[in-house]
Amino acid sequence: MPLLEPDPGALRPDVRPEDASSDRVTDAGAGGTPEPLRSDLLALLGPEKVLTHISDLVRYASDASPYRFLPRVVVLPGTTAEVAAVLAYAREHGRQVVFRAAGTSLNGQAQGEDILVDVRRHWVGVEVLDEGRRARIAPGTTILRANTTLARHGRVLGPDPASAVACTVGGVVANNASGMTAGTTRNSYRTVASLTVVLPTGTVVDTAAPDADERLAAAEPELCAGLLALKREIEDDTALTARIRAKYTLKNTNGYRLDAFLDGTTPVKILRGLMVGSEGTFGFLSEIVFDTLPLDREVLAGLFFFPSLPAAAAAVPLFNEAGALAVELMDGNTLRASVQVEGVPADWAHLPGTTTALLVEFRAPDEERLAAFEAAAEAVLPRLTLVTPVASVTNTFTRDPGTIAAYWKARKAFVTAVGGSRPSGTTLITEDFAVPPDRLAEACEALLALQTRHGFDAAVAGHAAHGNLHFLLAFDAGLPSDVARYAAFMDAFCRMTVERFDGSLKAEHATGRNIAPFLELEWGPRATGLMWRTKQLIDPAGVLAPRIVLDRDPEAHLRGLKSIPTVEPVADPCIECGFCEPTCPSNDLTTTPRQRIVLRREMMRQPSGSPVEAKLLEAYGHDAVDTCAGDSTCKLACPVGIDTGAMMKAFRHQRHSAREERVATLTAEHFRVVEAAARLAVAAAAKIDDRLLSALTRELRKVVRPDLMPEWLPAVPGPAKHRLPGTSRLDARAVYYPACVNRIFGGPEGHTGPSLAEAVVAVSARAGKPVWIPRDVRGTCCATIWHSKGYEQADAVMANRIVEAAWGWTGGGQLPLVVDASSCTLGIAHEVVPYLTPANRELHRELTVVDSLVWAAEELLPELEILRTAGSAVVHPTCSMEHLRDVPQLMALAEALAEEVLLPDSARCCGFAGDRGLLHRELTESATAREAAEVTAREWDAYLSANRMCEIGMAHATGRTYRSALLELERATRPGDG
Repeated sequence: MPLLEPDPGALRPDVRPEDASSDRVTDAGAGGTPEPLRSDLLALLGPEKVLTHISDLVRYASDASPYRFLPRVVVLPGTTAEVAAVLAYAREHGRQVVFRAAGTSLNGQAQGEDILVDVRRHWVGVEVLDEGRRARIAPGTTILRANTTLARHGRVLGPDPASAVACTVGGVVANNASGMTAGTTRNSYRTVASLTVVLPTGTVVDTAAPDADERLAAAEPELCAGLLALKREIEDDTALTARIRAKYTLKNTNGYRLDAFLDGTTPVKILRGLMVGSEGTFGFLSEIVFDTLPLDREVLAGLFFFPSLPAAAAAVPLFNEAGALAVELMDGNTLRASVQVEGVPADWAHLPGTTTALLVEFRAPDEERLAAFEAAAEAVLPRLTLVTPVASVTNTFTRDPGTIAAYWKARKAFVTAVGGSRPSGTTLITEDFAVPPDRLAEACEALLALQTRHGFDAAVAGHAAHGNLHFLLAFDAGLPSDVARYAAFMDAFCRMTVERFDGSLKAEHATGRNIAPFLELEWGPRATGLMWRTKQLIDPAGVLAPRIVLDRDPEAHLRGLKSIPTVEPVADPCIECGFCEPTCPSNDLTTTPRQRIVLRREMMRQPSGSPVEAKLLEAYGHDAVDTCAGDSTCKLACPVGIDTGAMMKAFRHQRHSAREERVATLTAEHFRVVEAAARLAVAAAAKIDDRLLSALTRELRKVVRPDLMPEWLPAVPGPAKHRLPGTSRLDARAVYYPACVNRIFGGPEGHTGPSLAEAVVAVSARAGKPVWIPRDVRGTCCATIWHSKGYEQADAVMANRIVEAAWGWTGGGQLPLVVDASSCTLGIAHEVVPYLTPANRELHRELTVVDSLVWAAEELLPELEILRTAGSAVVHPTCSMEHLRDVPQLMALAEALAEEVLLPDSARCCGFAGDRGLLHRELTESATAREAAEVTAREWDAYLSANRMCEIGMAHATGRTYRSALLELERATRPGDG
């Protein structure tokens, strides 16, 4: 074991329930995947694609649903051949397989108890076809990622679920998820042109192939014959045919798409339709081709408040008649809970209990058509009974993109915001149903009465334009009385929906586990029997997703309900939705923010000292704490702002010995010496062969804890110039603070122009806005060095020092402080605040901290003449820019400096995180893999960012030379030949 390795027990929970949870992983599970399953799959796929440790199994056991099932093993196949091999193994050994992508499903359909197949990691990509009219998309691609690519072509996918930031295309198609605007005409069933599927037998079918039916007949003759026989049987039953057609006039994802037998004319066409909404029970969708839709960019929207839920529901038909594309409903509980979401008016917390709002949106391809919609929409308003219970309510339409985005942010946060405000320790249930739109008001009244009768105060929201409502219930899954109350409610709710309204028990969230027992209630024995026969025909061995969609157990929806133990306050509101995962730099390497919390909750379920707890703690240090970049972009993605990065920093602090804390504090107190020594060390290293340094540091990392000993990378530059440029305080328009990283490390390899500090001084002077560099900046720092590692006392030392110094430099805040590294800007502007003394907090309030990107884009660029531009440039926005909302300024600079600019669709935090990429180079390599592939697909004239360590990380990842956009601005505006 390396020296100074922390004690895993330091992270053992201090406080936990007296009794271990009944749903905890038992001691027998501590060993992970049992034999021979472990050895068999390792031999089949290799160690990189098989996860067998108990920590791996636990982190995959939970998803956004209220269920929790521990898989025996998790596999990550990367090709259709490997998927087929896993299915063949399962058939031969009597095992079962469940596919999981984003884990955002709400009904347990992505959870398995045997072989769980992760089909996200190796299945990402978008190929634009026919100038954007179609798109070939890999199943692990998020809806947001696909739409980002399509937007360049003025196109968009039809399905638009609220979880688009995280949910994947494969999951959306497998569930026929729709969202705010898709309804019954823009969903996957209507817009999927073709798909490639791996059947349970291993047969691969591309439904777009001209000879697809001939190939399928040769490979699966019984399947083809059976599909055609079922088609004839359904078509011969006129009453059943009429019933099927009627059921799909509403949004409906409960059970299998029986209308595929009516719409499909050949076995392959029938199969294409059946695959949509089949929830992974018929096969693996390895590729989907969508017919895309026009992206109407002219938008009008308004948020209107009503005195009650039925009153709002009664207004929905009026907006539908006016041509609204979306009419979204939010009840009082939803509106009040959403105040947790950044940008939502605080006075919504004081809305009366019955208040309900409708978010109404119109979209058009041009101004003329939007104006027509606006006239029709305005004519509706006098017919409504609107209320203004709090000051922020306007009850008006707007075209302002920022206001509209804020409305949608509140609406899309429904599940997470309400879930985040639930009582600690309770499980969240999300229900989803549809009724005829003209009976929506009646259904709302009935739902409210039902909730009251069973002691629930649910939050309600939904796609009111389509008669589709969602509601959330919270209860304690560890209390039998609460589970019984939930069971009674579900029985009554399902009967009400079916018998009173002839509605859909699942409008868009799919059957999953929690509606499977009620499938026959909705569809009747004849149609349900056909669904069972279809499953038997396609999956005769019963390999895929048993007990999902079809289950004869009347209490199946009560099996596997997960407890939610109380954990650290920063993470306790988490409902495990997974919105954070796509942004996380370590999501393809170790763990994600959701998984870090899931693992912590399992520790809380365990009795202290159990074998499972010991194994989880043993892995948690590296997999959760050490490989967290600490960039906190998870906080930005989480609708309720859960900062798992902050929790990991707290855990780093928790692991520190008193001696480590003292040493860290000494480095902060004597940072001028540390800074000088670091610069000398970089200068010395620059004279040594990179290969020798890399080998030496790798050997040292075997002796000293890797999280303390950096590994040398060839991308690390030489030292910065010893002297900073001379400047004058007289007539300065801003104080310029060169970050310590730019005082230690020099510019990119081969750079012969001015240093970054010289460039900032030069361009500021050219723009007539000179800056001043104080002479005593050395020995100061933004404190991020210690903050990122959890050294709280050292953090406090430097945080107070930099604020006191900045207050003096800026004349008590009279001048702005311009900082030339985005992470340092974030540190000084925001992250130092919790560590300041009360007096220094007052000083901090008087400071104006400006990132150099903002200074350049907003203050300098309008005053400068661009004399030369690059032909092309690619940009890397850092995670700190995302926190500071500086990405538009980076783009503005790049677009002024280059004729062609690319912001990669896969861009996210590079994971270098100061020195984290030197301590765990694999973190940066994993975090940037997809972005690097986009960047290196062609050559660019300039590679631009605005943070030296991130530029080093991207250089390491891509082999390209990244540099500050301000260096390029200086070159572009330099008088003479440049």
